[in-house]
Parts: sequence; structure tokens; C-alpha cells
Amino acid sequence: MTTGSGTVLVVEDEESIADVLAIALRYHRFEVMTAGTVREALILAERTLPHARTGSLGGTPIDAALLDVMLPDGDGRALGRELRARHPDLALVFLTARDAPAEIVGALGYGDDYITKPFDVDVVVARLTAVLRRTRPTDVLPQRPPLRYGDLELDETTYSVRRAGRTVELTPTEYALLRFLVRNGGRIVPKEQLLRHVWQYEHTPPESTVVETYISYLRRKLDALGPPVITTRRGVGYGLA
Repeated sequence: MTTGSGTVLVVEDEESIADVLAIALRYHRFEVMTAGTVREALILAERTLPHARTGSLGGTPIDAALLDVMLPDGDGRALGRELRARHPDLALVFLTARDAPAEIVGALGYGDDYITKPFDVDVVVARLTAVLRRTRPTDVLPQRPPLRYGDLELDETTYSVRRAGRTVELTPTEYALLRFLVRNGGRIVPKEQLLRHVWQYEHTPPESTVVETYISYLRRKLDALGPPVITTRRGVGYGLA
């Protein structure tokens, strides 16, 4: 049985789906809050999430949010941007009936994972647990020195990244991917290994483009501060130059 840790905000307008998700998450020992609209979710967030500027907190912090993309009063992706702005460490998993590549890429631009409907509730719990495991690592000691590769520096105490002395703003999943590449130095890391160690996938989904998507995100952010640093070995994987 999966042992949950933390509080999950479920934002889903179909009550039957929200109820099933809440029951499954509570069974796996998560605390659960539910909302059916963007407005309800923002009210809960105001009460529970620390404000990015003031640090004020009115209740139990939310560790992760499961967000339906299509909500009665707005877009779940926009809601995800707002929640992430208030709490940069919040893990975001989107639930969507849309499976077009553009929709998936759009969701991954603001979140850590996506799950298409219809879904198996056990898969949702497993994927959420995997996201929390990689966004809230427990094996990093505060005294561990920064990871360095070339002009990249990763601080494993604050989970911050600098390139050539300039801060690079990364999402938790982008940080986890870059950290794994840095830890492997100049070696080419196969895509299957990245999926297993960064996304915790035991079996590679044949249609998955999540690695390619996040590599493109990292390149866009890192290449803005210097020459290209991520290399591609076509048909094999990725590494650092």
C-alpha cells in the first residue's frame, strides 16, 4: 500500500470523479481538499498556501494540486500558474480529456505531470506520489556542497540553479532533470533511464514525449545565458556538453 505524505488539493467539477479521487487519496493516507471551480480553489489557496511575498499562512500548507484543465469558470492551466506563483514549490498534476500533443505540451509548461481521462485512479495516486518524491527529495543533506558542471551550479539545499553566476528559474521537474544530467557529467543518458530516475516510470510509455518536452524547456532557459549546454544523441538520449 502506498503511504502518502502531505496535503493534496483536488480541483474537479465532476463530483463523481472528485469523490473517487478523494477516497483513493485518503485511503493512501493523504490529506485531501476539494474544489469544483477556479474560484473555490483560489479561496482554499488563500487560506492555506503561504503567499510568495509575505510568507503568511492561514492553514495547513498544500503540497500538491490535481487540476482538471476544463473547469466551469476558467482554465486549469491558468489556475496552475496562479497557484505556482503563490507557492513555487507546489507540485502540479493536470487531469485532462484532451490528448492532443499541443494540449499536453501546454499543460507540461506549467505543471509536473499530466494524466488523460479516462484514467485508473491507482495510476493517478502512483503518478502523484512519484511527482512528490522527485519534487520533495529526502536524500539531500543540508551540508552537501553544490553540484557543478562547467558554469552550472546547483544548490541542493535551496534547490536553486545558477549559470555563469546568474539565477535560472526552474520548475521542480526541470530541476530534477538537470540535476540528474549534472550528476552524470558528460555521459549520454538514455531516455529510458531519465524516465525511470526522474519520472519514476518503471515501463516506458511508447508514445511518451515528456523527456523531449522538458529538455526543450531546459534548453530555452539555459541557452539564454550562454552557449548550448545540452547535447542530443539521436535515438539514444541526452547529456551535457
